[in-house]
Amino acid sequence: MEIVSGCLLMIIGIGGGLAVGSGMVAFLVVLDVIPRLAQTTKSYGCIRYYEGAVVLGSLFFTFTDFFDWHYALFPMSAALFGAFAGCFVGMLAAALTEVINVLPILAKRIGMETYMIWLLMSMIFGKVIGSIIDWLGVLG
Repeated sequence: MEIVSGCLLMIIGIGGGLAVGSGMVAFLVVLDVIPRLAQTTKSYGCIRYYEGAVVLGSLFFTFTDFFDWHYALFPMSAALFGAFAGCFVGMLAAALTEVINVLPILAKRIGMETYMIWLLMSMIFGKVIGSIIDWLGVLG
C-alpha cells in the first residue's frame, strides 16, 4: 500500500510541478519580463544571460528546496537572497501591472485619479510592511 501511495504522490508532484512551471514560463513569456528588463537597462546584448539567470536560479532553488540543502553562509546572506527575490517578484508585479493597466483603471473607478501617487505608495508600503511582519513572525 505504501508503494501505491508513494507512486501516487510522485505523479501528483510531477503534475503539479509541470503545471506551475508551465504557468510561470507562460507568465514570463506573455508579460515579456526579460525583454522589458533588457530594454529598460539598455542591455539587449545580455538578454541570453538574463534568461539563463532565471532558468539557473529556478533550478538551483528548486533543488535546494527539494533536497533540503543547507549552506553555511554569513547571516546577512539571507538579506542578499531576499533582495534578489524581491527584485524578481517586483519586476513580475510591475510587468503585470503595465500589461493590463490595473492601476489607472482602479484609480478611475474609485475616483482617485488625482491621488495616483498616494495609491501607488500605499500599495508599496503595505506590501513592504506586510512582508516584514511575515518574515519576522510578529503575528504568528
